[in-house]
Amino acid sequence: MAGPRNISVSEASRPVLPRHAKLKYDDTRKVWVILAPERVLAPDEIAVEVLQLCDGKRNVGDVADQLAAKYAAPREAILADVIVMLQDLADKGFLTEIREKTP
Repeated sequence: MAGPRNISVSEASRPVLPRHAKLKYDDTRKVWVILAPERVLAPDEIAVEVLQLCDGKRNVGDVADQLAAKYAAPREAILADVIVMLQDLADKGFLTEIREKTP
């Protein structure tokens, strides 16, 4: 049974777009979009900035640290918002995570 592989986003998660999804700038519409088979999502500017930091190397805590420093905003508030946004994308199938390989 192949269903969506739901992830539970936490501060330690290292989110990344799944192989089938690409974050691209649409020159025609002048907007960022996530392209996936038979689906297109147009995230807002903040979501685009967060997604550009989701490279599979940084964890959610690192992303929050970077945004808190850039916007001089409280880290905990940013962390909470980032987790909610990424969880929403994960639930829709637009996000997965890098899992540690166990030796």
